Amino acid sequence: MKQRVLITGASGFVGFHLIEAALKAGYEVYAAVRKSSKVNHLKDLDIQYAYTNFNSVEALQEEIEQNKYDHIIHAAGVTKANSASEYDAVNTTYTVNLAKAAVASKRIQKFVFVSSLAAVGPLPSIEGCLNEESTQAPVTAYGQSKKRAEEALKNIEGLNYVILRPTAVYGPRDKDILIVLKQFANRFEPYIAKMDQHLSFIYVKDLAQACVLGLSHGQREAYLLSDGKRYDRYEMANITKRLLNISTFRIHLPLPVVKVIAQMAESVSRVTKKASALNVEKLNELTAANWICSIDKARQELEFSPKYDLEKGLEETLTWYKANKWL
Repeated sequence: MKQRVLITGASGFVGFHLIEAALKAGYEVYAAVRKSSKVNHLKDLDIQYAYTNFNSVEALQEEIEQNKYDHIIHAAGVTKANSASEYDAVNTTYTVNLAKAAVASKRIQKFVFVSSLAAVGPLPSIEGCLNEESTQAPVTAYGQSKKRAEEALKNIEGLNYVILRPTAVYGPRDKDILIVLKQFANRFEPYIAKMDQHLSFIYVKDLAQACVLGLSHGQREAYLLSDGKRYDRYEMANITKRLLNISTFRIHLPLPVVKVIAQMAESVSRVTKKASALNVEKLNELTAANWICSIDKARQELEFSPKYDLEKGLEETLTWYKANKWL
């Protein structure tokens, strides 16, 4: 009999790929979505839907018991919000509620939490790399909300968890990296100031595979995830230009100018109540010197072996964007 896994955030970019990976691994999948979620892209997948109430531990426990889940991959969260309290409400409180319900149900064998490298924070210079022993010093409210969720999970007795901290995730269906790739495709290549930066990336299919591996590997541990490589700040553009056979106009915008743009975006967000991808705080991440992380622990304990480097991942991503008329 197949084991059942609840995947939260199932209608999102990462969620789609999580579902595909879990189905391929032989799990029976319940996809947690909102009734307002757009799920047309999931219609051909062999899944059941769950309309999960993250506000109530009791309701969550009842759902777990009624649907007889064996595992949970918790990928639901917000990456853009207008306040720290909004981040905490979803990224921290919802995570804690679900984890408490998992323990109370006495059914859940493994709780895989998709956190973020933002919960650790960057290094101040291009030397070295982050690992699981690095001091957690997030530089945004988003990263702080993920860190608080992690800390809460570690204090829940009886919870068999695996915490995954992926670096920047990209791939088909992602709308954030798409913004950057569209600029490159339009032959415009902007950067914030002139500085040395070392960046890391993970292709969404590799992240999905790590999540599925977390269902059967690791116990009450956290793991950093990337493709295992180090990139300078120009590498994504260079690869994209090569794959699209184009040239671009490269410009370095002064940081004070970008701050003004970010402040304007924040003002619009306050009026529209719609969070912006760019704000003043986000600049702390965008201008950080070093986001390189070691994946040695994930390789050893999760048997994680990324299949995509940035070039291979971007090639597949750009092909999908063009085929689906996103680019």
